[in-house]
Amino acid sequence: MNSLNEVEQKVAESLLQIKAIKLQPKSPFTWASGWKSPIYCDNRITLSHPPIRTYIRQNLAQLIQDEFGTVDMIAGVATAGIPQGVLVAQDLGLPFSYVRSNAKGHGRQNLIEGEVVSGQRVVVLEDLVSTGKSSLQAVKALRDVGCNVVGLVSIFTYGLDEAAENFAEAKCPMFSLCDYEALIKVAVEKSYVLESEVEMLEQWRKAPSSWSPKV
Repeated sequence: MNSLNEVEQKVAESLLQIKAIKLQPKSPFTWASGWKSPIYCDNRITLSHPPIRTYIRQNLAQLIQDEFGTVDMIAGVATAGIPQGVLVAQDLGLPFSYVRSNAKGHGRQNLIEGEVVSGQRVVVLEDLVSTGKSSLQAVKALRDVGCNVVGLVSIFTYGLDEAAENFAEAKCPMFSLCDYEALIKVAVEKSYVLESEVEMLEQWRKAPSSWSPKV
């Protein structure tokens, strides 16, 4: 019996259908970090598909309300978290800001773009969480200017142990519409991968930095 909730199921199916997530356990991708990976995720592709974009926006907004209650601002993480964050902020009728990966090299040299008020209850929005390091840099930047960052939401997370440890250490709750475990279940169910490839995919999640494909 499928134990996934409706949102996990729908988001996983959608991301696989439009190839926002690709699974290639026997022909892996190479990440910028140098890691070999059987999965590649580009959730920006969802922006080109209005029904999927709308579903994600509505469910991120609902997730924020369910987990954090009253919020004063949504902050996106540059760059992929910006358009998703704007959509959700619009849906909730909230102010929006975004956090750069590095301070701008000219003008006011902003790290955070938009109006930020000390004490605001802020939820950070990210499209994808891998190790969580870039996401938590944004959380720190907002906290450094006095924001009360209550947590982070994302469309998808790889569910890596390192990420869980990093978010716990930063005391930043993190919630995602869909995770790697749910995605693999749907990928098998919908024949995007073979049942025989599941163990290889699971091994990557347990030790992504040292994983290599067994062809």
